[in-house]
Amino acid sequence: MDIKTGEWIVKFARKVIEQAVEKKRVKIPDEYPNELNEKRGVFVTLLKYPSHELRGCIGLPYPTHKLVEGIAEAAFSACFDPRFPPLKKKELDKIIVEVSILTEPKPIKVNKPEDYLKEIEIGRDGLIIVNGPFSGLLLPQVPVEFGWTIEEFLRNLCLKANLPPDAWKYSSSIILKFQAEIFAEEKPYGKVYRKVLK
Repeated sequence: MDIKTGEWIVKFARKVIEQAVEKKRVKIPDEYPNELNEKRGVFVTLLKYPSHELRGCIGLPYPTHKLVEGIAEAAFSACFDPRFPPLKKKELDKIIVEVSILTEPKPIKVNKPEDYLKEIEIGRDGLIIVNGPFSGLLLPQVPVEFGWTIEEFLRNLCLKANLPPDAWKYSSSIILKFQAEIFAEEKPYGKVYRKVLK
């Protein structure tokens, strides 16, 4: 996706958020970039500025919705992330909006759990773990921000799913990976850039 589409996506997510704090939903515009008709997974992350501390992050991991609808849904829901108090109007100029557009998650095929360490790349892959009724997801930017190794990434993924930290080694666990294109504001209401993970 080009930066122009990225700008549209982040500005649209910001509009949804401005309405969400008033408990209102935004109507999908009649005109938007054509790529947003594609079904893709998407996450909207709200970060406190300037600390970049998490303020909310909700999304749709799988390509079940048109991207334009998914962004509207994820941006609205991120304001009411159950881990935090609902976002307030006075916080709008104190948060950065970040949107991650996902590729379709695909199961990682391995012969033994240790092989996962060779199949996952920090800064490229996001992960999902599924084990029975439990599941958890971490976006590709998370291990980069925390400076995790691949094993720490897997352990924290399990904890996110309310599973024991070594559940990634269980034969009953399915681990999927995906990649993401990330667009974010430099500062609240600021210039939009493409986030490159190092």
